[in-house]
Amino acid sequence: MKNLSLILNIILIVAVAYLFIDKFSGSEQVEESTGTEQKDDKIYQNVAIAYVHSDSLLANYDFMQEIESELGELSQKYENEYQNRAQGLQNEISDFQRTAQNLTVAQGKALEENLMKKQQNLRVYQEDLSRKLRQKEAELNNELYKTISDYLKEYGDENNLQLVLTYSRGSDVLYANDGLEITNEVIEGLNNAFKQKADSAASK
Repeated sequence: MKNLSLILNIILIVAVAYLFIDKFSGSEQVEESTGTEQKDDKIYQNVAIAYVHSDSLLANYDFMQEIESELGELSQKYENEYQNRAQGLQNEISDFQRTAQNLTVAQGKALEENLMKKQQNLRVYQEDLSRKLRQKEAELNNELYKTISDYLKEYGDENNLQLVLTYSRGSDVLYANDGLEITNEVIEGLNNAFKQKADSAASK
């Protein structure tokens, strides 16, 4: 899940782009010969900025906790399935080593080739489980991306925001006034929407 912080940063950047386009695409036309600089000045003078602490958002968003739990359970399930197969193969190898001296050369060669094939199949099975886990993680990350992105667009429209930044230690933002922070409001709104969706699904 280390890449989720990066995903959140991308979400916020996309939201910023949307809000700028949505807010200013319908602005008044200015004569090209003299009005370009005036239009740019007007835009920058009226930019409403807010920021979100990405670490706090990821730590307190209920949907994020559900994703981590679901992926953790799926990872453990796949690990158990792989270990069961691996243990079964190990038992067969141990039996072969124990009884090899009682086998003919042809029998021993046939069993050895069979065990090697099973080892190859086990590696393929492990790779398949890893692929399935990565695919599921990608699906959930995309859903997380869309959920947060859609909410930020809605929040930005309702609160007349043109720019939403992500602020965390090590980010490009070195200072942000506390009055511009909307982390708690965003977390509350996202969690309320998540709860409503969960309640609606449970009632069906």
